[in-house]
Amino acid sequence: MTSTDQTETQTEIQGDVMDPARAAAFQVALGQDPTIATGSPLPPFFHQLYFWTPRPPDGLGRDGHPLVGGGLIPDMGLPRRMWAGGRLTFSAPLRAGVAAERRSVLESVTSKIGRTGPLAFVTLRHDIWQDGVLCLSEWQDLVYREDPLENAPKPVPPSARTDETDMQAARFDSTFLFRYSALTFNGHRIHYDLDYARDVEGYSGLVVHGPLLAQKLMLLATEVLGPLATFSFRASSPLMHFEQAEFCLSGNDLWVRGPDGRQCMQARAARLLEPRVLRVSQRRGAPAPEPS
Repeated sequence: MTSTDQTETQTEIQGDVMDPARAAAFQVALGQDPTIATGSPLPPFFHQLYFWTPRPPDGLGRDGHPLVGGGLIPDMGLPRRMWAGGRLTFSAPLRAGVAAERRSVLESVTSKIGRTGPLAFVTLRHDIWQDGVLCLSEWQDLVYREDPLENAPKPVPPSARTDETDMQAARFDSTFLFRYSALTFNGHRIHYDLDYARDVEGYSGLVVHGPLLAQKLMLLATEVLGPLATFSFRASSPLMHFEQAEFCLSGNDLWVRGPDGRQCMQARAARLLEPRVLRVSQRRGAPAPEPS
């Protein structure tokens, strides 16, 4: 396996009013009562509903995502995009209905030649500020790869643990996936276009969003552990819309188990012990605060 690295310094800045109606709609989609109003603290990862980046039709790729090469992510000539994982540091609650700013940078791009062909690994960093306070930092790890070869062997996913102390079962039908795509303005066709997902990208069904699996794990972690200081997650195997998943926790470890026992995602959470915030005077050139 060979690899090359590159890093860009371009920064994208977006603002958003963090409309509480959008967060309340997501609560309803999750089967919860819509309790979020202006000023309410948002649950962890609900910022995925905001900072949309709409593009005109000619600015989209074949998969429905914005074309790469015109923004932070360079065009590496690889058509398939997957969210491989990420990590978050929570420093202060984001509040609904309060103007926020997201500053995004490309932290790294790594190109590799693996057993399945060319791969590109991209890491984006997003810092979100509200009222002069850095509320959270998020690192997104994306993978770009070639189309699957016909009759190529499927990778064997790892088996999930079975020693959980807490577990919640859930399934996500095509309606749920469509609503989540709409709320996050995610046009990736693998989540709502069955013909595309099956015939072009080689999946057996619609793919449940990786961030949606991470969202469910974060809600479980918050319910059991309390407010979070950090959370990291890594996708292992895609979950299909016709499958039921089990969201599991043991200590600070979390994972998603598919119906056949495979691990779809693994994660680790750290509980917030003492809130620490970074003020606007520390913004430029300063790292995100370390969790207590």
